[in-house]
Amino acid sequence: MHPKALLEACTELVRLTLKFDHPADAVVSKFFRDYRKTYAFGPRERAALAETTYNVLRNKLRFDHFAPSGSGPKERRLAILGFAQHLKDQAPANNAPKSAKHANNSPLDFLMSALNKQEAAWLEACEAVSPADLMERHRHNMPEWLVEPLKAQVGEGFWPLVERLNGGAPLDLRVNTFTDKRADVQHELKLAGIKAVDTPFSPWGLRIEGKPALSGLDAFSRGAIEVQDEGSQLLALLLDAKRGEMVVDFCAGAGGKTLAIGASMRSTGRLYAFDTSGHRLESLKPRLARSKLSNVHPSAIAHERDERVKRLSGKIDRVLVDAPCSGLGTLRRNPDLKWRQSPKAVQELTNKQTSILASAARLVKSGGRLVYATCSVLPEENEAIAQAFSAAHPNFVPLSAADTLTELKVANAASLCTTDGLYLRLWPHLHATDGFFAAVWVAK
Repeated sequence: MHPKALLEACTELVRLTLKFDHPADAVVSKFFRDYRKTYAFGPRERAALAETTYNVLRNKLRFDHFAPSGSGPKERRLAILGFAQHLKDQAPANNAPKSAKHANNSPLDFLMSALNKQEAAWLEACEAVSPADLMERHRHNMPEWLVEPLKAQVGEGFWPLVERLNGGAPLDLRVNTFTDKRADVQHELKLAGIKAVDTPFSPWGLRIEGKPALSGLDAFSRGAIEVQDEGSQLLALLLDAKRGEMVVDFCAGAGGKTLAIGASMRSTGRLYAFDTSGHRLESLKPRLARSKLSNVHPSAIAHERDERVKRLSGKIDRVLVDAPCSGLGTLRRNPDLKWRQSPKAVQELTNKQTSILASAARLVKSGGRLVYATCSVLPEENEAIAQAFSAAHPNFVPLSAADTLTELKVANAASLCTTDGLYLRLWPHLHATDGFFAAVWVAK
């Protein structure tokens, strides 16, 4: 694809994404569908378009700072900066791609050929700016309302954290241990030319650098692997569902944790996958078919007090509440969330989280386990919700997440938790996972 046409496509995608009408991944997917006849998108073009857009979202404050000194439409200037970052990320100094091996052997040569002289001079001036000379906000690229909560929690870890949050994420897989063994799948991937290493904490996980095509692999088509962040795997592990039990995944979504729980139950017992979105549950069906699990029962509910929920009151051994949240622990994958969320939206979510957790708790029978989890890094969605629940429900006794994970033979379990060991607290800069939180209780 000609550089000018590719930059034109990047500009249009950036324009559509910055409307913030829909999640960025949905906008990117729709763009590929709507413009497939206009542009010839191959794998490299798709990668360039997606990464250019995500770079703009990750570095929005810095790029907004540079943009006024350029010329032409703002979306084009932002796209130029995002595309330049993509090319640099793809081409380490001593390993430039073939498309860039001409002129001065710069990874930016491909992009430069699409620019006019004024744009090229402007980009060179932007590239010459040292990050150390920028204001703090142009270096961390975070909304101000999010900065203080992060600094308060991680202190000197703030800059390593934002560097991770503003970077890409590795590709984690969960091996379906109901049908396969991790070592066997790892060897199978190696034969397919894909290097996978064991995840350091989850006994089910494999980590892959890059983004190889997985859908054509036999391991994928037969359900031996699922894409799932290691942190998400640990949430399912923390539930510790046993064979033959009655279990509920209360906010199942597309079912990543549901499938992990079902495999840990060896496809025995009964596992309900509840969600208020029938559309999300529909996306679980093909994954469920591949998994070979027969104990999973997806069920759309109207709300957390649905009659189907009431009928199971006091009958369930284990309940996982992976509550709707801000998703701010997933910024490596969803950088648009930091611009689409707000303190008001978070407050509305905390009200919903409180209500959902209280309703889900009614399902748990005496001696049963309840796990509350989010993929947020904000205390008001995490510790505050757990502490308020404990105060309001004295019949639920908090369990130490560190002790629970240690019993499950998770390596360095204490390092995954708060200093008192009570809660699971995963951070991208410390654990190479998304940001996750979990609290555990047992019902009296």
